[in-house]
Amino acid sequence: MQHIAVIGAGTMGNGIAHVFAQNGFQVNLIDISQSSLDKGLATITKNLDRMLAKERITETEKTSTLGNIKTFTKLQEGVSNMDLVVEAATEHLDIKLKIFEDLDSLCDAKTILATNTSSISITQIGAVTQRPEKVIGMHFMNPVPIMKLVEIIRGYSTSDEVTATIMDLSKKLGKTPTEVNDYPGFVANRILMPMLNEAIETLYNGVAGVEEIDTVMKLGMAHPMGPLQLADFIGLDVCLSILHVMYDGFKNSKYAPCPLLVNMVMAGKLGVKSGEGFYDYSESRKAEKVANQFKR
Repeated sequence: MQHIAVIGAGTMGNGIAHVFAQNGFQVNLIDISQSSLDKGLATITKNLDRMLAKERITETEKTSTLGNIKTFTKLQEGVSNMDLVVEAATEHLDIKLKIFEDLDSLCDAKTILATNTSSISITQIGAVTQRPEKVIGMHFMNPVPIMKLVEIIRGYSTSDEVTATIMDLSKKLGKTPTEVNDYPGFVANRILMPMLNEAIETLYNGVAGVEEIDTVMKLGMAHPMGPLQLADFIGLDVCLSILHVMYDGFKNSKYAPCPLLVNMVMAGKLGVKSGEGFYDYSESRKAEKVANQFKR
């Protein structure tokens, strides 16, 4: 297994492409937008430069990593003759199902189809293909080049051989793969999302403010990042989507999204990606922070 296609050049997709390319795999990075591909490559380059500055890689390794990545805007060209395709498109069921229907018809019979979904059923995705035994979940954590965990999710029909292959492949990337079964939210988000939602409920009910809630969890529970800041980092729209999947799957009110979360997403306050969520990430706020540092 040497040739890998990654669908989606966003935060997760470019991170996945980065990790495969850095470990010597030939990577086809695919997106419908050339500007998204350019932005994804710029992010990979910036992250490599950061690693170079910290002497974690050499200039030769940086050049080699970038040389291992080719970009495509046409799905058919990008997935031709691949050993593995990793889908990292938006967390939307209909979009993912259409992508996998297309992949099934475009890819060689030997090609394994993986999805980076954080909550959507692998079994449901596999069912729209003629190769459900070759469909599996590879849930990377963000930021992909740094985080060690990969949740490997078996669908109902995923074969033992494919699971073993992907577990071994993840280890070659320097990751720690953990095999889990296909239930809404898997393990990571089944535990994480209710905690984030409860933090939002705590704010919504007026128990404490944003910084106070995050401070309690950081200092009291030794979390490196408070839950509201983490929700901003993940994307409030992504959090809402995952909670919807879990609520629909379990029919349990504990997974019902907080009204505050719903309203913020409708208002376009999505966190870091939009410049505002529970915290302000706007350019004016960044400039204010820099100015305050000089004042000190």
